[in-house]
Amino acid sequence: MLVMKKVRYGRLIIVFSILLVAGISTGFLVTQETRDFRIAKNLDIFFSLFRELNTFYVDTIDPDKLIKAGMDNMLKTLDPYTVYFPESEADEFSIMTTGKYGGIGSLVRSAGDYVVISEVYKGFPADKAGIKPGDLLKKVDGTSLKGLPTDKVSEKLKGNPGTDINVTIERNGKETDYSLKREKIVMPPVPYYGMLDSKTGYIRFTNFTQNCIDDVKAALIALKNNGAQQIILDLRGNPGGLLTEAVEIVNLFVAEENEVVSTKGKVKQFDENFKTVKQPVDDKIPLAIIINRGSASASEIVAGAIQDLDRGIVVGQRSYGKGLVQITRPLSYNTQLKVTTAKYYIPSGRCIQARDFSHPNEDGSVGIIPDSLISEFKTKNGRIVKDGGGITPDIEISPEPLSQISSELFRRNYIFDFATNYYWSHPDIKSPEQFKFTDQDYSDFKTFLLNRKFNYKTVTEESLNELITNAKNEKYYDIHKDLFNDLEKDVAHSLDQDLIMFRSEITDLLEDEIVSRYFYENGAIAYTIKNDEQVLKARDILNNKEEYSSILNGTAGSILVTRKNDQTGIKPDKPENRKIMEPM
Repeated sequence: MLVMKKVRYGRLIIVFSILLVAGISTGFLVTQETRDFRIAKNLDIFFSLFRELNTFYVDTIDPDKLIKAGMDNMLKTLDPYTVYFPESEADEFSIMTTGKYGGIGSLVRSAGDYVVISEVYKGFPADKAGIKPGDLLKKVDGTSLKGLPTDKVSEKLKGNPGTDINVTIERNGKETDYSLKREKIVMPPVPYYGMLDSKTGYIRFTNFTQNCIDDVKAALIALKNNGAQQIILDLRGNPGGLLTEAVEIVNLFVAEENEVVSTKGKVKQFDENFKTVKQPVDDKIPLAIIINRGSASASEIVAGAIQDLDRGIVVGQRSYGKGLVQITRPLSYNTQLKVTTAKYYIPSGRCIQARDFSHPNEDGSVGIIPDSLISEFKTKNGRIVKDGGGITPDIEISPEPLSQISSELFRRNYIFDFATNYYWSHPDIKSPEQFKFTDQDYSDFKTFLLNRKFNYKTVTEESLNELITNAKNEKYYDIHKDLFNDLEKDVAHSLDQDLIMFRSEITDLLEDEIVSRYFYENGAIAYTIKNDEQVLKARDILNNKEEYSSILNGTAGSILVTRKNDQTGIKPDKPENRKIMEPM
């Protein structure tokens, strides 16, 4: 009897289990079917909407423009890195991933009705023809560029390598025609490397484009051959790029079979662990990585992996905080979708993504990950590190912002324009060592500003003006008129006093811009790093073996250093210092 009861009980369990599984499966199928139906339904609505607009709208519709706007706005509800590239933007996408394009080798910016050449790359067509920063670009192939935005002008300058292009340049009021042949322009990922002293090698690394490992490796080997016993790798302003190149860069300093980064997402086939697989160039040489707010994605993989593996120290500012991985998916008609598929995790297990795009606020904005959700992890040596927003340096150097006068001078191109005048009036500077910005030069700059009628309002003055406007609207101004007049006198700034008070940082900006006119980007870097406090701090720690070891062993306390300003030879107006590129 007991046996029969057990058999019945067993059968009941089996039947219940079958029913439970069937119920779950049915629920899943219904859910999936409902989701598929919703997709089909909404696509049908979208098609019907477009068809009716195309048929009945009062004006002729541009289908490419309308659909592109719809797709762009759809993707904006996700994250800023999931992007659609139409066929017309194939060149931009290629430049992002390879650093190569066909053109004349220059950057342009707006300057009134026309654009001005803002930078010329050494050794490329524009440079070889004698075109200089500050030249006004008037025509391309005989067509006037008046009123065209910079992106349209840039499109006209680009083209297949080997094709001819004619440009008309205005310099000092005189127009000149130049006949050029476009070349494949390769933006160097290592614009400068050199010895800071007899034993410290320095590498400025600006982009994780295809095969950038070759340039970084060559620089590292050359420095070692030149006597370098310690290395500073500068990733400030490096917006990232290809994930695989980041793994290779780490592999220069880390032995085989060390995990550098892993990716985890919804589609498990894209989950991967990336390890070092080659012999390193040197896995013992003391190493310092410098980062700032502009160091993102692949830069953070390198800095974070070096930190997590206790392979070197990290100096500077907290990095950008981009821990999302994108892949490219080909679409029809030569279009592309760059889509976020996963998050990446560095060796300690932490993700450095700073923002949570999957849970937007009610107003649609995306918040920073709160402290309550930030977790602690440990490095190889047991040091505490945290996730939730970028890489925090071992040695934090928090820069003070530029003064308002310096920012205004830079933003409104007075620094740039004076450098142009200086270049044409001082043609005999042969080396950076010969250059010195004198008291007379600064006096000339003040005269230049006077002739340009330069002035500006401080934030305090703007706020007071707004307060006065509000007071007048609310009928309080006349009652307190004397008080407002006194306030206006008290907060009014003096241009002459500001030029004296902030002379040092204004001079830094001027020297950086002027040196780059003669010696290009690499010359400007070589000139500015001599007094770069972040570089000098990194070198000091490398020179102090006891301090260097104590940081890596976790026995050193947190160190905070405040710098005078943020002049690091990285110009804030350069596109590559604003645009965040993603690991592909």
